[in-house]
Amino acid sequence: MRESLQTLSALRRTIARIESQRPAEAPRLVALGHARIDAALGGGLMAGRLHEIFAGEAADASSAAGFALMLATRLMQGKGAILWLRAEEGEARGGRLHMPGLAELGFDPGALILGVLPDTLALLRAAAEAVRCREIGVVVLEIGRKPRALDLTASRRLAVAAEKSGVTALLLRTEAEPAPSAAQTRWAIAAAPSVPLEANAPGLTMLEAALLRQRAGIGGLRWRVEWDRDRLCFREPVLSGLVVPLPAGRPAAAGAGQPLRRTG
Repeated sequence: MRESLQTLSALRRTIARIESQRPAEAPRLVALGHARIDAALGGGLMAGRLHEIFAGEAADASSAAGFALMLATRLMQGKGAILWLRAEEGEARGGRLHMPGLAELGFDPGALILGVLPDTLALLRAAAEAVRCREIGVVVLEIGRKPRALDLTASRRLAVAAEKSGVTALLLRTEAEPAPSAAQTRWAIAAAPSVPLEANAPGLTMLEAALLRQRAGIGGLRWRVEWDRDRLCFREPVLSGLVVPLPAGRPAAAGAGQPLRRTG
C-alpha cells in the first residue's frame, strides 16, 4: 500500500513538472468591431481574463451595465449563457434588469441567468465558483460603491480563476472609484447623444468609452462608439457618411441610447 502511494505521489510530481514546462497557450482575442479599439487592445478583448467597467458618474450606471452586456455578447458570440450576479442591496438601489432594454440592444433575455446574493461577500464567493466552471462563458459581477470584501486579493482570486478556466469575468462598478486590482483592462463608460435616424427616429445606442488602463498595454484612450444591434458589435458613429469626431469635453447625457435598466 505504501509503495502504491509513493508511486502515485511520484506520478503526480512528474505530471506537475510536465505541465509547468508546457508553453502557455496564447490568449483568445475577441474583436469588438471598432477598428481603433481593437488595435489598441492588440487585436481584441482578451477572453478568459478579468475586466473592470466603471460608470463615469452615478447617472451612467445604465450605460456601464449596457457596455458590460455588449462585451459579454461579443465574447459569447451567440453561444451559451451569461451569468449576471448582483447583491440584494444593489437590486434595491439600482432597480431590476430591464428585459425590454436587453432586447433593444439585440440581446436574447432568455440567454441571461440572474443571481441575486445577500451581500457582496456572498457575491464574490459565488463568482469565484462560477468563474471556475468552464461551461459558463461570461460572468458579470455587479458591485456598487466600495465594499471592504472587494480588495486586491479578491480581484486576484477572480483573475487567476478566469485565466485557468477560460471564463471571462466582467466586474461592473457603479458609484465607485478605481482602486488597485488584477484586472486585465479597466474601462470608464458614460452616455453620449445618439445620432437620429431618418424621420428623426431614435438612433442607435451611443457611448463614450475610455480605456483607462490595460496590463502590458497602452491606456488613457477614449472613443465615442455606437452599438450595432443587428451585427452585435461596436462601430464608429457615422453621420451623413462622415465619422463624428469626439469632442474634447464630455458630451451631455441627454439623448443617449436606450437604457438597460429602470429604477423601482
